[in-house]
Amino acid sequence: MAQASRTKEEQRLSTRRALVAEARRLFAARGYSAVSLAEIVRGALVTKGALYHQFESKADLFRAVVERVQEEVGARVAASAEAVDHPLGRLVAGCEAFLLAGRDPEVQQIMLIDAPAVLGWNEWRAMDERHSARHLTEALTHLVEAGVIAEQPIEPLVRLLSGAMNEAALWLARSSDPGDLRATVSALTSMVESLRRS
Repeated sequence: MAQASRTKEEQRLSTRRALVAEARRLFAARGYSAVSLAEIVRGALVTKGALYHQFESKADLFRAVVERVQEEVGARVAASAEAVDHPLGRLVAGCEAFLLAGRDPEVQQIMLIDAPAVLGWNEWRAMDERHSARHLTEALTHLVEAGVIAEQPIEPLVRLLSGAMNEAALWLARSSDPGDLRATVSALTSMVESLRRS
């Protein structure tokens, strides 16, 4: 009996993974509004009933795709930050990794272009909060505790830096000039350096 239920659970997870992967591929290539549920189930090799067993709607499936992309971007940011020894350099490296992730066409389309429009600004911001802002809060808290930046309330600083990063990522997503990324990283480095305790 336990074996049968484990197999059922594995099958459920396998179906969910297939749907999320196919939806992600199609949403990234053509955008949310140009993709139908029929295409997704056909590409995932499942039935529409299987899709509705996993997700309430196309928007619900898209939400799962965005969540996955956000998690991956958060992991990239954390890995880049952890690869740097200097505390302030870790913050810059993490922010730069976020901006670089935003240059990825898949991340651009799903996370920066479609997510705010499909899910609404408040839900998109809440998801960003769970993934990106958490890393930023940890980094800034560590910098204050280590005395690298002046003691100050972390919450407003996180909001200011997070807002700047999201705005820069959205702007870079629309830019075709590679120089814009270099200029943005340079401006970001200056901004972060200005937080250093004198």
